[in-house]
Amino acid sequence: MSDERTAGAGRVTLVGGGPGDVGLLTVAARDALATAHVVLYDRLSPHANLRELSPAATLINVGKLPGNHPVSQTGIEDLIVSHALAGAHVVRLKGGDPYVFGRGSEEVLACHANGIPVSVLSGVTSALAVPAAAGIPLTHRGLSHSFTVISGHAPLAVNELQALCLLGGTIVVLMGVGTLPTLTQGLIRHGMTPAMPVAIIENGFSQNQRTTIATLATVLTEAALTKVSSPAVLVIGQVVTLAYSADASAEELMVRASRLTDLVPAAGIGVRGAE
Repeated sequence: MSDERTAGAGRVTLVGGGPGDVGLLTVAARDALATAHVVLYDRLSPHANLRELSPAATLINVGKLPGNHPVSQTGIEDLIVSHALAGAHVVRLKGGDPYVFGRGSEEVLACHANGIPVSVLSGVTSALAVPAAAGIPLTHRGLSHSFTVISGHAPLAVNELQALCLLGGTIVVLMGVGTLPTLTQGLIRHGMTPAMPVAIIENGFSQNQRTTIATLATVLTEAALTKVSSPAVLVIGQVVTLAYSADASAEELMVRASRLTDLVPAAGIGVRGAE
């Protein structure tokens, strides 16, 4: 790709990179990366092969760790704007989807404020993909006809906990390891059964993917025993009883599903390796 830039003629593409597996990048995402002059990428984005995907681009790591943000959000926006105003095609590569707890809208607004053309390419969000990788559907006939995705970055308010208990569907929590105690105890306190199944899926789509299955009553103990850590996706709901290992046969899964209405969630847990 030729590096032809004209000051003031740059543009920005926000790219959803999915949950970290390069195979889940969309065709549009690959095309954007291939034509990028500058790529600003996150820690959880698929960046291991980024040099191959963007052979002529300047690669800038702006990833954040829990409690450690070497480049602030304002700093990231300043980098996007400055490179675009210098005439570059800037790709902002994010994990998951830019508009699902990705602060993508803040970066779009920064571009608009500076008159920079910007487009957004949706990505596969970990809220859907990571439970699926662990064999957990978010909806299932007779078990759940809805799901709610929430951020666990900060503790939920009382009215939020009450609303989740009333919805009766599946709850998916991103960034929820740190607030697991307040979330689980809050749900029990506001009426959710302590026997409700819970799954914690760590490092989705990596060789270190691991699923811990427990209940609201036991998950804190089991999370401590298995030393659960971020990044992880939490799933709370009866659909967790459908979790399966990759070697389970279709017949076994169908038998299990047909018996779900007779199941009483067990209080124990199981830990599975890469699914």
